[in-house]
Amino acid sequence: MVAARLRQIRQLRGLSQRDVGIRMGLDKDTASARISRYESEAMTVSLESLFALAQALDVPPAYLLADTPAMADAILALGTESATQQTRLAEAVAALVAMPVGQRKALLEGLLDTHRP
Repeated sequence: MVAARLRQIRQLRGLSQRDVGIRMGLDKDTASARISRYESEAMTVSLESLFALAQALDVPPAYLLADTPAMADAILALGTESATQQTRLAEAVAALVAMPVGQRKALLEGLLDTHRP
């Protein structure tokens, strides 16, 4: 999980492995090797390093732990919102999940059709 998300967001941000390592506070001579080991899963990411990676990449730590691409996208989207708006959006998701499937599907299709380019 962490390896794939790390690689994905690093590339999305246009950063080298060395850049990310230096942003984490690693020595410039070992930064690239450490990030490479994380991305190849040759080295486990500690909790402390997970938070440092998230800060270096400007993402919520939960993004790096997301099980699916859709969950990762949702975490990134929520991360751009204020705390108040995050709460409201979480309440909206909970309300959607509580709806009968047919009603939820119709509501989401209408919402998404309205906002598609």
